Amino acid sequence: MSTSPVDNSLQKYVVAHHMVGNTYPYTLNDWADDIRLAHASGIDGFALNCGIDDWSAARVADAYEAAKQSNLDFKLFISLDMTSFPCQSPDDACRLREFIKPYLDHPNQLRYDSRAFVSTFAGETCTFGQASVQEGWKSQFVQQNDLQGKIYFVPAFFIDPAEFRGFSEVMNGDFNWNSGWPIELTTSFAHNLVASLSDGTGAATPMYMGAVSPWFFTHYGKDSFDKNWIYFSDHHLYVKRWESIISNRDQFDIIQILTWNDYGESHYIGPVKGSQPNSEAWVNGFDHTGWLELTRYYATAYKTGIFPAIEKDKIFMWSRPHPSQAKADDPVGQPENFELSQDVVWVVVMTTGPSTVILSTSSDAAASQQIQVPLGVSKLSVPITPGGIMKGIIQREGETIVELAPSPEAFTFQGSPASYNFNAFVASAIAI
Repeated sequence: MSTSPVDNSLQKYVVAHHMVGNTYPYTLNDWADDIRLAHASGIDGFALNCGIDDWSAARVADAYEAAKQSNLDFKLFISLDMTSFPCQSPDDACRLREFIKPYLDHPNQLRYDSRAFVSTFAGETCTFGQASVQEGWKSQFVQQNDLQGKIYFVPAFFIDPAEFRGFSEVMNGDFNWNSGWPIELTTSFAHNLVASLSDGTGAATPMYMGAVSPWFFTHYGKDSFDKNWIYFSDHHLYVKRWESIISNRDQFDIIQILTWNDYGESHYIGPVKGSQPNSEAWVNGFDHTGWLELTRYYATAYKTGIFPAIEKDKIFMWSRPHPSQAKADDPVGQPENFELSQDVVWVVVMTTGPSTVILSTSSDAAASQQIQVPLGVSKLSVPITPGGIMKGIIQREGETIVELAPSPEAFTFQGSPASYNFNAFVASAIAI
């Protein structure tokens, strides 16, 4: 990888999408803990996904207060979840404006071009009682007297980028939510992934916010949210997407990590806490915080243009808990696109010098793989079959530098699962 500096005349930000809807039991201390952990992981702020819940305003107020008390340069901005908020009338727009106004001048509010940064999830069908979507957002939101000239509006509208020209008086930039995953794949393509994970849409608007995400699996039945699918997440998606972003760094102004705590879609990188949206069946026992150290490394490289020096040897491993073709007595059924997944343990090692990496999914040492890797970051993998475990060792000059071996109780690849779970079990270890 290149370590040469690049133009850094404009500050780059990395933020994480934080689902306020999962924070009902949060206290000020919970927010403070999240902020400290995120900041230590190279994250500059949270995009606070807010919906219609009447208690969410209090949680948002706590988030801003915790950021202020942290004495960290940690930024927040509101991401209006327009799949939750109604948007049929001028009164609906007024409600949105009132929600964000208390924070326009807050010291921890993310500001862009001297204005308060505001985003959305969806909203591309909202008219607020006007003749068109464009007129609704313009007249009832961005150009209303209480907001005009005060906000920098970068929504995630799910529309063809060719339509952005019609929103020139509404949007200051674009957030491409779905750029976090390659979402239109065939099995053949997925199993031979070498193609770009970049967007190619960065020049569509004056400001561009791209997405990066490590995973995607959701498993709600028709009697619930009726969401049961995966997006392709294999082949070191998180690392490859970051590398693509960094190699095209000048095309991105902000990177948003999807997500800090969206347990329902399995792409959380923060600790499992707060309240889950009935996702316990595929989230409990599946810690993802091992991805935070990877986040710190790549977020730093994106923001500075220089990959940081690797000062300690590290190993990261993750896998699903059962074969992709496994059958379960699960009324929700197999998730859509399950065929895209491979029965593999994905591995990333960071080494301070040339090393031998020993990978195993069996207690039989003869079945292990030994791979010689250079100094730096190496992306590896090893197949796994039912009954398999995960174990990784970094050795140098015959000495074990770091070993990662989750207990069989924590992770064993199940041949006959009770229900379908395409979430990732993530483990990591760092040399002392």
